Amino acid sequence: MKKIVVLLLGVIVVSSCDKIKLPFFKGDDKEQRNEPVIASVGEAKLYLSDVKDVVPKGISEKDSIVLVKSYINTWAKQQLLLKRALENISEVNNNKIDELVRIYEESLYINGYKESLIKQQLDTIISEESIKKYYENNKENFKLNEELLQIKYIYFGKDFLDKKEAIEKFKSTKEEDLEDLENLTINFKDYLLRDSTWITYDKVIQKIPPFRYESKEKLLKKSKFIKREDSLGVYLVAVNDVLIRNSIAPLSYIKNNIKQLILHKRKIELVREIEKTLINDAIKNNEFKEY
Repeated sequence: MKKIVVLLLGVIVVSSCDKIKLPFFKGDDKEQRNEPVIASVGEAKLYLSDVKDVVPKGISEKDSIVLVKSYINTWAKQQLLLKRALENISEVNNNKIDELVRIYEESLYINGYKESLIKQQLDTIISEESIKKYYENNKENFKLNEELLQIKYIYFGKDFLDKKEAIEKFKSTKEEDLEDLENLTINFKDYLLRDSTWITYDKVIQKIPPFRYESKEKLLKKSKFIKREDSLGVYLVAVNDVLIRNSIAPLSYIKNNIKQLILHKRKIELVREIEKTLINDAIKNNEFKEY
C-alpha cells in the first residue's frame, strides 16, 4: 500500500480538484485499461486515473498520503461488501432487487420525459389578477405562525454629524422629508425607509439588537418614534403596523408563495392532461387495448 501511495503522489499533489469524489464502484469494468492498477478486489480494479482528483490543490504531502490511503480503503471496503452481498444474496432477494431497479429506472425515464414536456408546455406567466383571486379564495390557508411588523428605521454611528436633522426628518410624515432622508442613506449603517414591507419579529430583533432586552408585548404595538442606542450607534424606529399570530397573512408577504402554489397546480393539471392525451391517442392508434 505504501508503494502505491508513493507512486501516486507525483500525480496527486499537483491535482487542482476542489473536493474529494468517491466513485466507490469504479474499477469493476470488464474492459482492461492501459494504465497502472493501484488496487484490486477480485476482478474489480482501481486505476491511477480513478484517484487523480482525490487530493485538493495546495495540500501537504503528508495529508495527501492520508487522503489517498483513506480513499483506497473506502473503495476496497465497498467492493468487498458488494462482492459478499452478491455471493450470499438469495434468488428471491435478488429478484426483488432487480424489480426495484427496474421500477426505479422506469421512473427516471418517465419523470424525465414529463419534466421535458412540462418545460415546453407549462404557462409560467402569472397575472396579478390570478394571484389576488387565489389569495381571496384561500385566505384561511394563509394564517401567520409568527408576528409581522411594518417598520421604518435607520441606524447610524455615534460619530454621525447630522443626527438632529436625521431625527427631525425621520419623525416627519412629509414625502419631501423622507426623500431628504433617503439622500443621507450613504451615511447610515442600515436602514429601511419605506414601511410597506412586512418583516418578522425575529428579523426585527436581529436588525435592532437593543430590542432584545425589551418585552415582546411592548414592541408589538404601533409607535411613531422609538430611539435606542448601543455601543456602536443609534437606532430610530417607527412601527407602522403589527400582525399577530393566526392573523391572515398580507398578500404582499406571501405573493411569491402563491405564485409557486399556482405553478404547482398548473403542473399537476398539465401532467393529467398529458396522460389523458397519451391514453386517448394510444386507443385511437390501436396501441392500447383492454381485454
